[in-house]
Amino acid sequence: MPIKYSVIERGEPGITGGGTKKWYALVKSDGETTIDELVQEIEKFSALSEADIRGVIIALENVIQKELANGKTVRMDKLGSFSPGISSEGAISEDKFNVSMIKGAKVNYRPGKRISDALKTATFTKEK
Repeated sequence: MPIKYSVIERGEPGITGGGTKKWYALVKSDGETTIDELVQEIEKFSALSEADIRGVIIALENVIQKELANGKTVRMDKLGSFSPGISSEGAISEDKFNVSMIKGAKVNYRPGKRISDALKTATFTKEK
């Protein structure tokens, strides 16, 4: 199934009035897949029960949360890697930087080769 997109106009960041405007593609979500739907799909490829699959997914969520909160990268082979990231305000020198300048934490995701390869062969269709 192709990835749907629309086209939007954007200006150049940091330029008054937007500078030269160009048109860019923007992915249009085709919905979402819930944990229930994931469980049903996984059940087709597994000898595990629905309850076992759900339990493993929930346990995996908990372990990933814990490891990220401890500053670790979680590498899941073909699925990819999850790693913690932070954003902060800038300081004029290292000794002027303090922890209050950290704005927050986020999760960075880097897909594994198999997922990257799957997206390389994706097709696209413009949403009307």
